[in-house]
Amino acid sequence: MKKTILKKYAKLIATVGVNVQKGQEVFINADLDQPEFVYMVVEECYRAGAKKVVVDWDYQPLAKLTYRWRTNKTLAEMAEYEEARWKHMADKLPCRIYLISEDPDGLKGINQKKMAKAAQARYKIIKPYRESMENKYQWCIAAVPGAAWAKKLFPKLSKAQAIEKLWEAILSASRVTEDPIEAWKAHNEDLRKRCDYLNSLGIQTLEYRSSNGTDFRVGMMELGEFKGGGDTSLQGIYFNPNIPTEECFISPKKGEAEGIVYSTKPLSYQGQLIENFSIRFEGGKAVEVHAEKNEELLKQLISMDEGAAYLGECALVPYDSPIQNSGLLFYNTLFDENAACHLALGKGFADTIQGFENRTLEECREMGLNESMVHEDFMIGSEDLEIDAHTRDGRIVPIFRKGNWAF
Repeated sequence: MKKTILKKYAKLIATVGVNVQKGQEVFINADLDQPEFVYMVVEECYRAGAKKVVVDWDYQPLAKLTYRWRTNKTLAEMAEYEEARWKHMADKLPCRIYLISEDPDGLKGINQKKMAKAAQARYKIIKPYRESMENKYQWCIAAVPGAAWAKKLFPKLSKAQAIEKLWEAILSASRVTEDPIEAWKAHNEDLRKRCDYLNSLGIQTLEYRSSNGTDFRVGMMELGEFKGGGDTSLQGIYFNPNIPTEECFISPKKGEAEGIVYSTKPLSYQGQLIENFSIRFEGGKAVEVHAEKNEELLKQLISMDEGAAYLGECALVPYDSPIQNSGLLFYNTLFDENAACHLALGKGFADTIQGFENRTLEECREMGLNESMVHEDFMIGSEDLEIDAHTRDGRIVPIFRKGNWAF
């Protein structure tokens, strides 16, 4: 891929993604797949005025070794220097960039129960820091090609050809055009207008129906509101948390979900794929799950904590969207969630409540915001999905028809 194009992408992530401000720190998480591109992102962060940029490298084979050889007790512990790092982030609120490229099946064979127990134990320590930072800092998730990921999408191509092809797909979906910054301004404005219309309706419930068996109804918080595209931190800085994004999303009211939904794309969770699954909800809670592949992993997901079996997000994405029209199944949630309507199990977003900035997290939860250590999106959008909004003043308003916006 030409360096001139990659530099545009790196600048997009630094200036439109996290929107680095002068004097801010930046923490980047990246896999070992594209060090030259990570270099470009670091350079663009400094050009934007970053005071300090720190890169943390991940490598799935090392993660497998960690969970193979460390004891449960050691995995559950958090060393003083690790907690000091969380305290530093809570105090300084650095920008966070996540450059993902991992193999969707890269942790296949890992001891998932051991991994889950460690995450549960460490979350108790991390939770206060995470909550103190919530909505106060800029973050962005973007992608670069990894060799294993690229070969999964393009198995008939050589490794080099597959990586090049995946670069093309990522850059296209991320609107890295002649002028990506202007393209994102226009895209954010379109999503804002759609959210404004949805918020004007006074939606009480959304009802989903599809020929694959999805028959589902979910309630909204009275002060809930749809958001999409860019967001503004409590520091007043506008940023784009996902590159790419096509969704208008809202956090539903905990306890108000009934019916069954069927997945339309695989879910990559903890480095393994869960495929062809369904989830049935009663009283807002996932009470029954089935999957053709990795059903036990899905059951583990909804039992990570009390809130993991409840919903934290409902997102609307038209079937006629750039990622869906690419014809590619990415096996990656960042892309696949932006090719189809989706729901998320677990943590809800406080900033989808009107006036959240003047409320405590506890007050938001009393209004119906779900709390959990997890937030996992799964795709339910299909070519014939229909969604109706039941409004608080008694109307039924079509939102989706034949998989696409009805307005």
